[in-house]
Amino acid sequence: MNRRTFLKFTTAAATGVLAAPYVHAQSKKFAGITLRVNGWGGRWDAAIMKGVASPLEEKYGLKVQMAVGTQVAQFVKLIAEKQNPSFDLFIGDSSVMVELIEAGVIEEIKASDVPNIKRILPGFHEFGDHGVPFCLSAIGPAYNPKFIKQPLTSYSDMARPDLKSRVVLYSPATNTSSLYLLGWAEENGGSISNMEPAFKILEAAKPNIVALVQSQTPLMQTYQSEEAYAAIVWSGAAYELNSKGIPMVFNVPPRGIYAATTYCNLVKGMKYPEAAHAFAEQLLSDQGMLAIPEASRYDVTTDVKLPEELRKDLLFTSPERVALKKNVDWKKWTEGRSARIERFNKIIRI
Repeated sequence: MNRRTFLKFTTAAATGVLAAPYVHAQSKKFAGITLRVNGWGGRWDAAIMKGVASPLEEKYGLKVQMAVGTQVAQFVKLIAEKQNPSFDLFIGDSSVMVELIEAGVIEEIKASDVPNIKRILPGFHEFGDHGVPFCLSAIGPAYNPKFIKQPLTSYSDMARPDLKSRVVLYSPATNTSSLYLLGWAEENGGSISNMEPAFKILEAAKPNIVALVQSQTPLMQTYQSEEAYAAIVWSGAAYELNSKGIPMVFNVPPRGIYAATTYCNLVKGMKYPEAAHAFAEQLLSDQGMLAIPEASRYDVTTDVKLPEELRKDLLFTSPERVALKKNVDWKKWTEGRSARIERFNKIIRI
């Protein structure tokens, strides 16, 4: 072999050695891209990272960064930074969707970009093509059976005289967490347009309220410390407490239960819409869809087949249970927020 042939051979061999990892890196479609998503911490964020973020990084090289905070604070931040948002994808519940659409900060997401949208069950797409509904959370009465022997079966049971100084509730500041107020109204002859019966229940329940909280963590801490024996909670919180050995019985009121759907949204002006669509597609896949119920037992929104160990713990797994889910006029409920807060605070201060 002459010198020229040898050099040609060694150069080609070296190029081949370098090409393999280079080609592999290039096959990662979204390598170098990081999607910024708002998160709520704990099991919720861990589930999204496990079922959505990790598979996307493995398959596409796409990274996901979650910022922990409360939904209200994150929404305010998104609106304040409208021209240069710090989120690429925004996760929000049904009531926040109304405000996101009105503020014009989210894009529509169509099945042509996210084929798994076709798997979403009827009734979950409340806002047309805005948002991808991926989770359903119910809120209802719950109690500690160690201390309360007569079951709490309705929202209005929070006003029972035997619960004096033993009830923890969400403040009225958040539209979804304060749905128990609508329950108080409708269980007592009122409606979303007539909240007076709710405020009568609040007056009766006032001696029972030991704490008003803004988010789930302090509610669970108040209950766990046994300062409170009763609460209106999200079904996932009841599951988490029980999984830690802290007894909490969660009941579906016979007249119906309120629930909120959680949506994933593409923020207007974000730089990587194709990567965002890949996130939504993975979120609606079997792997993504099962991650949250596996972690927290919140309900699913697609035709995914549920393992029996999940099915027995979820709420909306039969036509009879689905029929108990109360419909909410989210626009009207959101519009009444300020008046509800004012009236609520006035009663509590007296």
